[in-house]
Amino acid sequence: MTLADGRVSAVRGDPEDVFSHGFLCPKGVSLAELHDDPDRLRAPLLRTSSGAFETVSWERALAEIHARLSPILSERGRDAVAVYLGNPNAHNLSSMIYGRALLKTLGTRNVYSASTLDQYPKQMAAACMFGTGLSVPVPDVDRCQHLLMLGANPLASNGSLMTAPDMRGRLKALRERGGKLVVIDPRRSRTAQAADEHHYIRPGTDALLLFAMVQVLFAEGLVDMGRLEQLCHGVSEVRELAADFAPQAVADGCGIAAEQIRRLARELAGAPRAAVYGRIGTCTQEFGSLASWLVDVLNALTGNLDREGGAMFTRPAAGSGNTRGEPGRGRGARFHRWGSRVRGLGEIFGELPAACLAEEIDTPGEGQVRALITLAGNPALSAPNAGRLEAALDGLELMVAVDIYVNETTRHADVILPVPSPLERSHYDLALYNFAVRNVANYTPASLPPPAGLPDEWETLLQLISIAAGQGPQDDVSAVDDLVAGEAARRECADRFSAAHGRDPAELLGELVDASGAPRRGPERILDLMLRCGPYGEGFGRRPDGLSLAVLEAALHGVDLGPLEPRLPEVLRTASGCIELAPEPLVADVERLRAARERIAGDGNGLVLVGRRDLRSNNSWMHNLPMLARGPERCTVHVNPIDADRLGLADGAPALVRSRTGEIRLAVELTDSIMPGVVSIPHGWGHDLPGTQLQVAAERPGANSNRLADEELVDAPSGNAVLNGIPVKLTPVATASETLATA
Repeated sequence: MTLADGRVSAVRGDPEDVFSHGFLCPKGVSLAELHDDPDRLRAPLLRTSSGAFETVSWERALAEIHARLSPILSERGRDAVAVYLGNPNAHNLSSMIYGRALLKTLGTRNVYSASTLDQYPKQMAAACMFGTGLSVPVPDVDRCQHLLMLGANPLASNGSLMTAPDMRGRLKALRERGGKLVVIDPRRSRTAQAADEHHYIRPGTDALLLFAMVQVLFAEGLVDMGRLEQLCHGVSEVRELAADFAPQAVADGCGIAAEQIRRLARELAGAPRAAVYGRIGTCTQEFGSLASWLVDVLNALTGNLDREGGAMFTRPAAGSGNTRGEPGRGRGARFHRWGSRVRGLGEIFGELPAACLAEEIDTPGEGQVRALITLAGNPALSAPNAGRLEAALDGLELMVAVDIYVNETTRHADVILPVPSPLERSHYDLALYNFAVRNVANYTPASLPPPAGLPDEWETLLQLISIAAGQGPQDDVSAVDDLVAGEAARRECADRFSAAHGRDPAELLGELVDASGAPRRGPERILDLMLRCGPYGEGFGRRPDGLSLAVLEAALHGVDLGPLEPRLPEVLRTASGCIELAPEPLVADVERLRAARERIAGDGNGLVLVGRRDLRSNNSWMHNLPMLARGPERCTVHVNPIDADRLGLADGAPALVRSRTGEIRLAVELTDSIMPGVVSIPHGWGHDLPGTQLQVAAERPGANSNRLADEELVDAPSGNAVLNGIPVKLTPVATASETLATA
């Protein structure tokens, strides 16, 4: 970043960065615009009796939260307060560390996040098989020779649960070294266009295709697990389950010919180094957990799990659930430890499915949610049946938002607490390094100081922690910060496999100092602790050449820790110490898939909706930045010309799209890049709601596709929302108007 007079005048990629090598995605390019956005909040907002927002001091805003939240907690119980965590938290060091402490202090079971709208089927499958939700195998794309990709579009998302800069360059290199890229997707996406081979698939049927490929491997003697055979439980059970899903039995349902399915399986098994990778399209569907599980079943059966060029496990520098504790063994994963009040949807990773948030707010009775805290989330655009959730938000007794915008969700808040821009805070990718295609570590200090009077985000979260603990707002949050850091140190000192085992926690914290010798505070203190105790850490003197935050501060371009390496069996944290190839929660769901097979095959005459991503509008906040918002209209409904002729739809003309939960109107875009019977609308739009303060986004508002998503449709094991494969009807707007007039 080029700074001039305290402002960022230019942003470019760092060619010496050990991971990106100068590649920069649109989010990075737009950082200066985000920082300077006049709509970005710089002071707290409080809703007045008239319903409008007024700017207030931090003291008044925090006092209002304390005065209104405390009675709800004391009189209605901890579960009367819900928390929603948005996607940006995964990229935020402060919220990754202190958000957890806030949830623990609140003590509520009503925790929701964007994860049950996105990736929890994959993380659940990984936890069942390998012991932790962060043990997600990622393609070793830089050494792979055959990559089979389902429901993923990394040329638009730059990788998802696969942290990889410059995916276009990486996939190009794969093909140049003689490798093959095969994409399975109901759309011919940017990634599919760059592939050697693309197959259309009926949305929601990936599990059928993958099971059929498993069946072929067993039937044709192509299973070759190598050393994995001694590490796996349940191989014979998987063989028995797959027997009912031969290619000829699933071809009509998934839309891929039986012989093509056999060829896909044979080529995968025959490749010297191969990987199967499934992402958001395989997660956000009716059988998301089964599809996510079967991806790694295929990787294991072909011997490509945990080997060079296959699907491998990252070893993150700051540690993870699969680097702490006893190597190769653990408690495994437990789910559905409690259920939601209204529908009984099961807990997953300490959260309830976002699909049930609205009903928990608008359904009266004991345990009803009466207050909501959102951290960088916009569920009014991202959650299913967005119309119901918007109405529910209006019925809350208190809503507090920690956010930089007055958006479609925070417009309902009573108090909005702003945070510094990304340029005004430090950064370490605590979450996404768990899924990186190479082991690296890079710390970035804040480029600009926050404006006077704007606390850092971690300080704001500590104020909320103090309020949730019944202590009220604090003039100085140092004591609360010491409690959080002390708990982190105690965990390390109690872990007999940690480099800090047996040490005194207070003594340990005393060693966490910066280059000047001053004690570290905030997230830097805890990050330093995690790095020192991590798998590459200096271990508080035990490994003098190891990592610490000071090492990263001195390494301006990051530290390269090398390519992915085989980690089995030490990476496992299952109770058995083995890979659970046939975990009970997923095996139990196979009957549901078997029963649905004929229904799916008979659904061919109806239209189903899928989402799509655009490189410049992956997240709703990107729509308010002029650099990313310009260009052709992106919020359109993609329709195949065959369907358009049948339905009387014209290119560029408006259409009404209806589902059980709602309807939206938007322009038709005819394209043969989507298969017949499927239509596509991008997510994150719908910026025309009253009360928002998003000037650029409001000029091209688009329509919210999640008004069409049905909150009653979830993936059974994980509770993840079904956002792909939603039954819809399309009607030309003129015809729809005439029909309504007649009625």
